[in-house]
Amino acid sequence: MKITDEEKIFLLRLARKAIEHELNPEVEIPKPDYEKYPILNSRAGAFVTLNKNKMLRGCIGYIIGFGPLYETVKEAAIQAAFGDPRFPSLIKPELSEIEVEVSVLSEPFPIYSYDEIEVGKHGLILEDFGRRALLLPQVPVEHGMNKEEFLSALCQKAGLHGNCWREKQLNLKAFTAEVFDEKEMGLL
Repeated sequence: MKITDEEKIFLLRLARKAIEHELNPEVEIPKPDYEKYPILNSRAGAFVTLNKNKMLRGCIGYIIGFGPLYETVKEAAIQAAFGDPRFPSLIKPELSEIEVEVSVLSEPFPIYSYDEIEVGKHGLILEDFGRRALLLPQVPVEHGMNKEEFLSALCQKAGLHGNCWREKQLNLKAFTAEVFDEKEMGLL
């Protein structure tokens, strides 16, 4: 799925306004123009990541969109700000300190060999040992991980030991993502 710069800007503004609206219901959430931006009506998974001072402040998303991309991004933004169990709910004074990043996901596809994994291109979903975890494609790049470290981090996120991937070929799915943030799009 190719997203235009105008659509990226709309989705970033939408995410920020959805968060602002939760803190102040008088703030209006922008309405999508599906004729001008048809991709906003498509169904795709999406994650919204909030960073504060270059540190993670919240990240929530949906592997598969539950409705139009517009709704998925709006809900992911609200959950990243107020529903990520790793962080307290965002408070009004933090609004000016956060940077919003949106990742629009492709449809997940199975990985049959670790050789298929391309660090920086693929995000991974682990569904094995009765556990589930997901890491976005930008995570290993941001943390300087190689493929083995990426797999270990995924295992650890699932609550497993870091070398679980060496014991057997894990049940993995991969996806790609179009990732963009407010700074990159000139909104900050």
